Amino acid sequence: MGFEYALVHLKYTIPLGIALTIVYRPFLNRIDLFKIAFLIAIAVISTIPWDSYLVRRKIWTYPPSVIIGPTLFSIPAEEVFFFIIQTYNTTLLYLLLNKPVFQPSYLARKSQEESIFYRNVGQTVLGACVLAGGLLVWRGNEGTYLGLILVWAGPFALLLWSLSSDFLVNLPYTSTIAPIAIPTFYLWIVDTLALRRGTWTIESGTKLGIHVWDGLEIEEAVFFLATNTLIVFGQAAFDHALTILLTFPRMFPNVPELPSPVMLVQALLTDPAKYDEERVTGIREAVSRLQKKSRSFHLASSTFSGRLRVDLILLYSFCRVADDLVDNAPTEAKAREWIGKLTHYLDLAYVSKEVRIIQKQPDLHSHVSENFPESSQSALRLLPTHLLPFGPLYDLLEGFKTDLEFHNSKFSEKLRTFPIANEHDLEVYSARVAGTVAELCLELVFFHTYSPITTAQREHLLRSGSRMGIALQYINIARDIATDAAVGRVYLPTSWLKEFRLSPQDVLENPESNAIEKLRGRLLKKAFGVYEEARFALSELPPDARAPMRVAVESYMEIGRVLQEKGYKVKEGKATVPKLRRLKVAWKALNEK
Repeated sequence: MGFEYALVHLKYTIPLGIALTIVYRPFLNRIDLFKIAFLIAIAVISTIPWDSYLVRRKIWTYPPSVIIGPTLFSIPAEEVFFFIIQTYNTTLLYLLLNKPVFQPSYLARKSQEESIFYRNVGQTVLGACVLAGGLLVWRGNEGTYLGLILVWAGPFALLLWSLSSDFLVNLPYTSTIAPIAIPTFYLWIVDTLALRRGTWTIESGTKLGIHVWDGLEIEEAVFFLATNTLIVFGQAAFDHALTILLTFPRMFPNVPELPSPVMLVQALLTDPAKYDEERVTGIREAVSRLQKKSRSFHLASSTFSGRLRVDLILLYSFCRVADDLVDNAPTEAKAREWIGKLTHYLDLAYVSKEVRIIQKQPDLHSHVSENFPESSQSALRLLPTHLLPFGPLYDLLEGFKTDLEFHNSKFSEKLRTFPIANEHDLEVYSARVAGTVAELCLELVFFHTYSPITTAQREHLLRSGSRMGIALQYINIARDIATDAAVGRVYLPTSWLKEFRLSPQDVLENPESNAIEKLRGRLLKKAFGVYEEARFALSELPPDARAPMRVAVESYMEIGRVLQEKGYKVKEGKATVPKLRRLKVAWKALNEK
């Protein structure tokens, strides 16, 4: 009896598991726990017969002086625990590296010819490994151990590759190769130390005698590479199935929080030809808009999960496209034309099919195709209007109309009028362009949550959400004073400007004066006042959306905190939050109770 093997876990595997748990703990949800438990169960069940055979055949052995004593089918308890802890650690690393990745955008991305090519290449390589392993086992002697590894791991890898090769190839390398390579290299080092200390040994008659480096047998290197590959392939196959279930609500209208293995297999066996390619393309375009236009919300979106994450990104995509159509219009008349087309789009989206037929109105798809540029069409078609009330969307368009009241005249025209005359105008405008979006986000939360919500709670949260949206818009206005002035817009209330003997025209001509900086500070103070008023409602949100919503809010409010810092200068009309600081804010928000 000894503790040498147990010490390997105490020194190398358990501390790593604890560290990964601490890092990933804020993101951990029920579906992650389900994945981890599922993969550990599969790993233990599939490995025990194989490992037991190796031990009983004395292909590898454990001196009695290095193990505690209890065994399972001749396998030391420490070795069984190794199956569990390795799967746990590699799975957590995979989950962590995949958290920023929006997996629905990686479905069926390649052409059919490419998909077949990659699948065939992988199947050929893995099939050759299985065949080579069989030959080595048949020959016996020095190649036995390597052959048994290939014969055992190869069929599992071949099955998983056959089911999810498209998904595995489409995912970024940080999602697949990194979670294989990092733990493999780490375990190579641990294995080298263990072999040198005699914690376990490989019988000389069953190994090739080839070393990757001094102390690391080629068989051990292949074993850890193979097992980590299986773990990542298994996790990717699970995510592939889950992504299919969540991305295509028409094919899978009702998906429980924890899908059954039968449902997961059903998803994996779904013919990719049945995928809604327009939806996949639209989702990809929505993610691209998010990445380019809002680093804060892009960071926050990675903390959401399931169909809620999908629908929030589609909502953002619509709001961004609608805003760009109006803002980037060459003339006021063209901008108003876009608002009219967007209004008619909403009319069609919310009118019943029967009424549309009676009134001889075109269907939504035709209206979008005939009236909007191709680059914006997917955002309109994929907006989940069936989950959203129409009121906030129409109010959003009213906010766009306010933007058009800023006439793009020359600066010399002193008699220009500006729509934000006082604080009330500022609040109404902010409620329309941002409070509405917050309400729409909450409507999606209410629909997708698995927690019960009473009518009173719903109304309270919607009111608070609208107020929080106003606070975020104040931050946006404070940040963009110079940017807005460059296009002839001044959102600072005219009544505030008069207190400093200024007019909106003065802001257009010199948006970076000391007086304007003081007014920026005043607006930021007002923003944080509204934020303090509304932020306590964040703790009343459903548990599955509480932390992600807090990340979304705090990531944006951090821009305001940057603006408040002494000596900070807005660069090119923007206030930027360094990436590390944004991550710290997100981490703190995720851990807040």
